[in-house]
Amino acid sequence: MNVSLTPTLEELVQRKVASGLYNSASEVIREALRLLQERDEVGKMKLEILRKEISVGLGQLERGEVSEHDDQSLTTLAADIKAKGRKRLAARKKRRA
Repeated sequence: MNVSLTPTLEELVQRKVASGLYNSASEVIREALRLLQERDEVGKMKLEILRKEISVGLGQLERGEVSEHDDQSLTTLAADIKAKGRKRLAARKKRRA
């Protein structure tokens, strides 16, 4: 297999080899491909999790397990969540002290 790289990528590969972390350009490319494969796998897992969460939400919607909010109730809800979070944070800080 023969691969063409842009001058910028070729320089990056050369720097990695020169750093001593890799013995050859092939090692750098193999590592890059392993990382690309890992990133793709993580993306697939995240997509599957998202699909499951959407399915849960749709099930809740079908069962009527929803709450409707207007601007005012969302503002109140957000303020309540912030207040609870601040209270939990203060309790953690107090335990550490």
